[in-house]
Amino acid sequence: MSEQIVCKNVTLGYEDGAVAENLNFTVNKGDYLFVLGENGSGKSTLVKTLLGLTGVLSGEISGSISHKEIGYLPQQTLVQRDFPASVREIVLSGCLSKCGLRPFYNSREKALAQKAMEELGITDLSTRCYRELSGGQQQRVLLARALCATGSILLLDEPVTGLDPMAAADMYAIIERLNKNGITVIMISHDIDAAAKYASHVLHMGENIFYGTLEEFAQSEQGRDFFKAGDTNA
Repeated sequence: MSEQIVCKNVTLGYEDGAVAENLNFTVNKGDYLFVLGENGSGKSTLVKTLLGLTGVLSGEISGSISHKEIGYLPQQTLVQRDFPASVREIVLSGCLSKCGLRPFYNSREKALAQKAMEELGITDLSTRCYRELSGGQQQRVLLARALCATGSILLLDEPVTGLDPMAAADMYAIIERLNKNGITVIMISHDIDAAAKYASHVLHMGENIFYGTLEEFAQSEQGRDFFKAGDTNA
């Protein structure tokens, strides 16, 4: 079993203090990890830390995958939704880290972008302007961009936020297919139903941290409370 990310006794935070303490979890190749928790529990800080944008206050993050090898799909802002570039240009930008100082994309990177667009079913949109697309189409474009950055692991931050139910179901189906094809998925989410359907493992952040399989989470005190809250809010 390939350990791609290993967090040991990690404390997350900034100069003014910790936001999450004693994080211990492992992401193995092929896992589908849902990171759950209330606002303020440290999920966003965990994202920044895994991407190498901020360091840990204590503890250690190791494994076979560096932060440069993680394909990241962030939450979209209104400004990003109105970005005036073609679909192909945006997908290709996922290869920027591979270019180094080279001011152009080579044939390998162009082929990688083409393959990602085919994988996401958006080749017919390649010349379209990104801001003219629907929310679901835009998320497919950004997921294709993330795929260009990695062949192994995706970090997705609330990828269905703002999508209608049909587009959200479509996005979840695409992500599930990628996972079954061997790509590890780490998903930051509030979606209890999706976690129950897709997760292989759960990291629940908050006052009491839980990490384990979905089955173990469902039987834990945090899991029972979490799923009960979802039923109440449904």
